[in-house]
Amino acid sequence: MTARGALAPVLTVLAVLVAVWYLAAIALNAPMARDAAARAGAPLSGRALVEATLSQERPRLPAPDQIVAEVWKTTVEMNPTSKRSLIYHSWVTLSATLTGFALGTGLGVLLAIGIVRDRTMDASVMPWVIASQTIPILAIAPMIIVVLNSVGVTGLLPKALISMYLSFFPVVVGMVKGFRSPDAILVDLTRTWNATAGQAFRSLRWPASVPFLFASLKVAAAASLVGAIIGELPTGAVAGLGARMLSGSYYGQTIQIWAALFMAALMAAALIAVIGLAERGVARAMGARREGAR
Repeated sequence: MTARGALAPVLTVLAVLVAVWYLAAIALNAPMARDAAARAGAPLSGRALVEATLSQERPRLPAPDQIVAEVWKTTVEMNPTSKRSLIYHSWVTLSATLTGFALGTGLGVLLAIGIVRDRTMDASVMPWVIASQTIPILAIAPMIIVVLNSVGVTGLLPKALISMYLSFFPVVVGMVKGFRSPDAILVDLTRTWNATAGQAFRSLRWPASVPFLFASLKVAAAASLVGAIIGELPTGAVAGLGARMLSGSYYGQTIQIWAALFMAALMAAALIAVIGLAERGVARAMGARREGAR
């Protein structure tokens, strides 16, 4: 399939979503536009009503062009160091996201190694890993913030820990599955060659787990971003995309809220794209080593 052929379905779906979004914006914003026109003594209908619904300062549902305009104004047309800049707020959230993602990935891989190599740990730790995800993050995030604040830990670390809490789980599950993916005959073959457990792990289980690792990292990256944003909500934070959404909800600035959501989506897409590039690079490197060994 050519690049043009692969792009056409994506653009078609995007066009349909944008069209549905505009129709929803017109329908949801029409009552407010009619009320405003009635109070002014100039009832609206037809084209004038549509234009009024798509140009409100505080609409119920902003139109896509309003969100794009807000993102452009708060990124390109504003100093990145300004506290009204989405670039500034995105960097604050991204810092917590990357820190939590790194911590969650490290913790997830270590737990997966222990679970696969130790049956006792598999029976005792894995159920708790699964049970940890049944606790709503909106309930546990304020507790983490309050406890850490009581011991003087503020700023980046509390948000990073919440990100870690959400991101370690997919890594654990994915890596356990990956480490256990080699066929039993291959595992028996390493024993026939008198390979130690460590040698078998490095030469067989690690390479077999690489596809599972990158699949879980993509999920973990998105979860880390969600955790960082949630960590900004109960703290009264003044910086970050979560704080931007919170302040927008206080003052009824729906366009501001949606612009922050749009930036969060772009950040998640960028993180997953970077992981995808790393995955392709690692796959090429592993393929080159295999070809060279032949």
